[in-house]
Parts: sequence; C-alpha cells; structure tokens
Amino acid sequence: MIEEHGTARAEQAQPLQKSVEATGRRSALVSLGARLVREKPLGFAGAVITLLLLIVGISADVLAPYGFNDVHLIDSLSPPSAQYLLGTDNLGRDLLSRIIYGARISMIIGLAATSLSTIISTVIGVASGYFGGFVDMVLQRLVDAWMVFPGLVLLMAIISLLGPGLWQIIIVLGVSLGIGGSRVIRSAVMAIKENTYMEAARAVGCSPMVIATRHILPNIMAPIIVLFSTRVAGVILAEASLSFLGLGIPPPVPSWGGMLSGAGRTYMTRAPWMAIWPGLALTIVVYGVNMFGDAVRDLLDPRLRGGIGRYSGAKVKRERVAGGK
Repeated sequence: MIEEHGTARAEQAQPLQKSVEATGRRSALVSLGARLVREKPLGFAGAVITLLLLIVGISADVLAPYGFNDVHLIDSLSPPSAQYLLGTDNLGRDLLSRIIYGARISMIIGLAATSLSTIISTVIGVASGYFGGFVDMVLQRLVDAWMVFPGLVLLMAIISLLGPGLWQIIIVLGVSLGIGGSRVIRSAVMAIKENTYMEAARAVGCSPMVIATRHILPNIMAPIIVLFSTRVAGVILAEASLSFLGLGIPPPVPSWGGMLSGAGRTYMTRAPWMAIWPGLALTIVVYGVNMFGDAVRDLLDPRLRGGIGRYSGAKVKRERVAGGK
C-alpha cells in the first residue's frame, strides 16, 4: 500500500513538474525579450526587421499585388507610380512584387542553410571537443584544410560543379559555413567536459551518446543559438553575392542579388529604381538581422554582459550603499 501510494504521488507530481518547467521557460523568454528592449534598442529594431522578413516571406502570395513573373510590356521601365509603387523592370514586371517574393527566397535560404550549418558545426564540434586526442587532431586538420580556401571562391567553384538552384545553394552554404563554425562549438565543449557532473556521468557508465545528448548539448545551447542568430545575415548576403554573379537562383525566380545584376546594371542610368530598391531591401535586412544576432549574442554570452548579473549587481549595490554612508 505504501509503495502504491508513493507511485501515485509521483505520477501526480510529474504533470506539476512539467508545468513548472514550461512556466520557467516562458518567464525566461519574457525576461530575455524585456532585456532586449531595455538594453539593446538597435537589437530590438533588428528583431522587428527580422520578424517583418519572416511575415513578408510567408505571406508573399497575399502581399504581392502581382505575380513575380507577370509581364506588362506596355509598362516596361515605368517609374514609381500609384499603379506600380516601386516601378517596373525592362519586361514590365512589378518591382514591389518581385522584392516581396525575393524576401521569401532570402528567408528560405537563410533559415535552411543556417540550420544545416549549425547542425554540422554542432556534430563536428561536439565530437572533436569531447573525444579529443586523435579524433580532435584529424577533424581540426580537415577544418584547417577547408578554411585555407577563400570562402567566395570556394562557393563559386562548388556551385559551378553542381549547377545553380535553390537546394544546391542551401547545401553548399550550409556545409561550407558549418565546417568553419565548428570551432566555436568545440571551444564550448572543451570548457565544460572536465566539470564534475561530466566525471560523474562517466563514472556511472553513461555512453558517449548519452553524455553528448543529455549533458553536453543542454549546456552549450547558448553558443549554438548565438551561432545560428549571427550566421543568418551572412547566408543571405552570400546568396545575394552568388546570384549577382549568376550562380544563384536561376531566373525568372526573383532574388535580390540577381535583380541587382543583369538588367539592373544594364538600365542603371535609365531606370535607377531597378537597382536601388533591391539593394535597399538587401541592406536593411542584412543590417537588421546582424543587429538582432549581435544583441542575442551579448545577452546570452556571460562574457559579453559587461559584468551585469546577480553577483555583479549586488556588488554594485553594496558599493553604492557604502559610498553613501
């Protein structure tokens, strides 16, 4: 009877514990958002720009007044007007609609390639940092060999072999950035693998997979989130660079880099809006995502908080009180 009663109480306590954990996660997110608004106003502005990019990319079919490839030859090279808010290109296609659909391309490539690169960085970094020794030496020498080549030249060479396309760009950018970024995760793993709880896990016979998933990954989530948030803007800019060079998304699918190249350069003097609007959209988005990523890094990395924390805050308060006395 006592055992049954204890089991029943444990089963009743499990939903309560899950509820407390969920409430704690929500409060942590709310606290992080409040700190973002209070301490990082530029980061908050970047978060708004990033959110707008997501909304515009998801709702492109609803927001765009025309299709991205609807041709109106009679209205070609029309300046901004009430009918075409941002003007038209040399084929009479509405630039506003093409920029909106270009936001979808940037969002898909930015999130997909960054997710892939973060996964690759995490796998290589955890394996290299945890096992060390021969495994670490081999993996790091491969990373060194990969990073010897200039990034853009390497991307151009691989895309030339695979051919342009959405999935080709996602895979190439994800693998390229993932290998180079693995050192960040490796450093975080090496900083925690000698802690007492890691020794205890090995002492009770936990397998390397269990240690990696239950003890290492939860403790390096902050560097992983920082790596993800600071990499999105670089992926968007890299895709625009490849599209500008003719190695990105093939036409007629709109890409901001592709809109800057080709007809955008050809009609620069006659219809400058063909290059101004895509360039301005790319500039604003990359700037906003960069500001948001930097703010997330500053808020999550304790080394970059400038000594602001519970201990430091209490110490400052004590010093102020002592000075007042």
